[in-house]
Amino acid sequence: MGIQLRSFQFLLTFLMTCSLLAQEFDAFQYRTIGPARGGRVTTVTGTPMEPGTFYLGASGGGVWKTTDYGTTWNNVSDGFFTTPSIGAIEVALNDPNIVYVGTGSDGIRSNIIAGKGMYKSIDAGKTWEHIGLDNVGQIGAVEIDPNNNNNVWVAAIGNAFKSNPERGIFKTMDGGKTWEKVLFVSDEVGFADLELLPGNPNVVYAAAWKARRTPWTIDSGGKNSEGGIYKSVNGGKTWEKLEEGLPKGLIGKIDLAVSPVDSRILYAVIEALEKERGLYKSVDQGKSFTHVSDDERLVNRPFYYTNIELDPTNPDIVYSNANPLIKSTDGGKTWKRMSVPHGDNHDIWLNPNNPNLLIQCNDGGANVSHNGGETWSTQFNQPTAEIYQVAVDDQYPYWVYGAQQDNTTIAIPSTSPLASTTPGNTIMMNVGGCETGPVIPMPGNHYMVYNNCKGRFSVYSKITGIDREYSIGASNIYGHNPKDLKYRFQRVAPIHVSPYDPKVVYMGSQFLHKTNDGGKHWEIISPDLTANETDKQVISGNPITRDITGEEYYSTLYSIRESKITKGLIWTGSNDGVISVTRDGGATWKDVTPKKLPKGGRVESVEPSQFDPAKAYIAVDRHLLGDTKPYLYKTENYGESWELISTDSNGIPSDYTTRVLREDPGKAGLLYAGTEFGMFVSWDDGKTWKSFQQNLPVVPITDIILFRGDLILSTMGRGFWILDNVSTIQNFRDFDLGHMTLFKPDNTIRYISPRGGDYPDYPTTNVTIDYYLPGDMKSGVKLDILDVQGKVVASIVADSTQLQSTTEKVEDMALSATFVYMDKKLETKKGINRFAWDLRQKGPWDKNKSRRYKNGPMVPPGKYTARLTVGETTVEQPFEVLVDPRLKQDGVSLEDILEQQDLQFKVIDLLSEARMFQDEVEQKIKELEKSKVGDAKLDHFKEILKQLKNEEGAYPQQMMVPQITYLYYILSSGDKEPGQEEKDRHQELLEQFNALKQKASL
Repeated sequence: MGIQLRSFQFLLTFLMTCSLLAQEFDAFQYRTIGPARGGRVTTVTGTPMEPGTFYLGASGGGVWKTTDYGTTWNNVSDGFFTTPSIGAIEVALNDPNIVYVGTGSDGIRSNIIAGKGMYKSIDAGKTWEHIGLDNVGQIGAVEIDPNNNNNVWVAAIGNAFKSNPERGIFKTMDGGKTWEKVLFVSDEVGFADLELLPGNPNVVYAAAWKARRTPWTIDSGGKNSEGGIYKSVNGGKTWEKLEEGLPKGLIGKIDLAVSPVDSRILYAVIEALEKERGLYKSVDQGKSFTHVSDDERLVNRPFYYTNIELDPTNPDIVYSNANPLIKSTDGGKTWKRMSVPHGDNHDIWLNPNNPNLLIQCNDGGANVSHNGGETWSTQFNQPTAEIYQVAVDDQYPYWVYGAQQDNTTIAIPSTSPLASTTPGNTIMMNVGGCETGPVIPMPGNHYMVYNNCKGRFSVYSKITGIDREYSIGASNIYGHNPKDLKYRFQRVAPIHVSPYDPKVVYMGSQFLHKTNDGGKHWEIISPDLTANETDKQVISGNPITRDITGEEYYSTLYSIRESKITKGLIWTGSNDGVISVTRDGGATWKDVTPKKLPKGGRVESVEPSQFDPAKAYIAVDRHLLGDTKPYLYKTENYGESWELISTDSNGIPSDYTTRVLREDPGKAGLLYAGTEFGMFVSWDDGKTWKSFQQNLPVVPITDIILFRGDLILSTMGRGFWILDNVSTIQNFRDFDLGHMTLFKPDNTIRYISPRGGDYPDYPTTNVTIDYYLPGDMKSGVKLDILDVQGKVVASIVADSTQLQSTTEKVEDMALSATFVYMDKKLETKKGINRFAWDLRQKGPWDKNKSRRYKNGPMVPPGKYTARLTVGETTVEQPFEVLVDPRLKQDGVSLEDILEQQDLQFKVIDLLSEARMFQDEVEQKIKELEKSKVGDAKLDHFKEILKQLKNEEGAYPQQMMVPQITYLYYILSSGDKEPGQEEKDRHQELLEQFNALKQKASL
């Protein structure tokens, strides 16, 4: 019987928990802090019918739209797309409401995000429908028949990391309901581009490309039979391969352009061997080609760039997007470099009615020009940054650090600093190193920042702005065959600061290196901790173009962590799948790679438990090997055995590659996992996982950190995000969720900060109060905040009925009465709800009821209690408001704040009384004007009113009520010891008011 009862209780608890999880914690919302600086944009387009409207497609940021020539950008794909990676966007020529998007960017770097097929909008991007081609991988081009927007063509490159049959040219004739593969070469050859002949969309050109990415190389191109240009003259029913004048040997990536004003002219930029590379031109619709230019800039890193476009009014004006952006005005014979806001160029679109109006994109974002490229719109309004990792410093408020791909390292405040005078603007600081990071502020001294830049270690000083390099080996390793290197550093080489000594830093090549003095001296404290297979130690870039940027260096360390509870217990993971551990600071090492883990994956994160030294977690990414399964493991015996905690059925989809796993420092068994397509959480040490996406856009989560009760994320395409105050997530399973529950609020630092804007999302200081309701409540929800003496400093109700039923009537409320107000954000719906109390006490009386008693001072630091009343049930939880730690340095004490508040409330009382008195005088004047008792009495009260209220007009003399208001403003400008002038002024105004009141004789 006892067993049956326990089983029933367990089942009931399980069902209630599942019911709660089904709500996905809607009350918890992430906020973005930027940066606003753009990231890599792979495709852009516009529409001639709406010249101010443009679209951009980012490599990890989704689709964005502007309707004001790039002055502002808004995301239009969030909530619809299942991948943020965009390869091509096309707008129907005669209907700007019809937009097709192909996902999966075509610049196949090692960190590209998989495409998920095609999307279509019939309302200019307001809503989207997925229309198939789920498995075609990266999409190089989309073309719409100008005569029928239901006829659409797609060039599919395929899966970038393995062979797959879903490569080729696809066509739909019913707007995406059905697709036909009309051209296929092999499961290793895809198509990077296609073009329709102007005036006859049945004539189609397509560019075949054999391409594959592995962790150690990039294969771009193959035998001539595996690539080249194809042409169809019957809508794709049959094809011929164009040969005359084109390269005869190896052939790689190709991009095409057909002149809109002369359909005979076809250009092709082709990756080929040195004498055959470059630009080709046909003047007979592809029957024959002439090699026009072998300028190296045309095929600079061809797998990543390779894009040409023509002026829509002049076939001799040709643009080449690579590194750099170059332009020809003589049909490609000679080229001139164009200046753009950022390097690494990918696409360009020119308005056919006005080619001086154009949009261009690069690794810094998208930029619009009205004058043919002489000047450009800003890239600091499109938050699509790709961030590799996240770190925080220990200042107040803390700042968030990371490295932005294709840009610099950055530090950004987690909330609006007081020095910010422009709400809504991103504040950021370059802190040394470069685009790859990591970047880690020194604990205890945030003015010093440790950096990596593509394997080179440096220490940056915020004070002087100097970045001092102390690279291991002091050698530039770019361009080398990795087998010849003394130290192999991956482009994103890991660094880790010891939790026991901020001057001890670890860095990984194939060895673990350690410094005790900020990099001046390094020692090797390990053997080679990688698999180091000789066949993977090769020059990257086959079979045509070398490409050795460091991200192809294989068999290097990729993650390092020292245990926070056992000094000298260090875990490492390599980018070829090896897990190692030392328990004696590096004297001895053991390979503890899970036996069932498929070899060769990138160990994205190692996470020693903060509760048990024998326990650790790893996240392994094998998508570069064509395996997108999530691989999360845990060990409870120092790696002697491992358990897979990301199975096919425990919550994380089977194609969500895992990038990072972190343990909550406040709750054993509470885990957070960042995947290729979003966030997951586990409350049972990885037995089950639940999506924890909330309002977060679909984007790869590259790193996670938990700090001061916040969950902080970096993403590969949408910058940094923060979920504030996660203590409820830690503790909700400890409560009986069959009843109303009030969770204990976090202790809150009392910052005085300016109000932020919508972006970045900087909240004002608040105490986050979470509560659970077992059912929907139409009314009867009330929140009281009590001070340490049990006095109610604020009472918040969920609806106006409760406000009207309180014992105090607003019109007759005494100045000492409880501050009661209604707030619609005090939710009454079933499940977990979150309310942000702004710490405000009762302010002065105001004639306007909506402002009455609002904007009072924040409560002083101290102990408080939240009391939640739902119907007849009341529960309480204590919390503390903490003093701003920076105030001590400014010479401001708690006693000063309390003295300030005492004077503030004296001024509030005076201001309230003065405003009420002014209202009384105004009412008296109205009565006298109606009664027509005579001018003498009327003039008496008008004279009293003149002394209370300002005259109308510009710059009036400030009278008594505005003077009291100004004194309140001075006292509320910041925490301080009140000045003697303020004390004297209060006394002076009090005496003047009493005298005036006596004179009025009301």
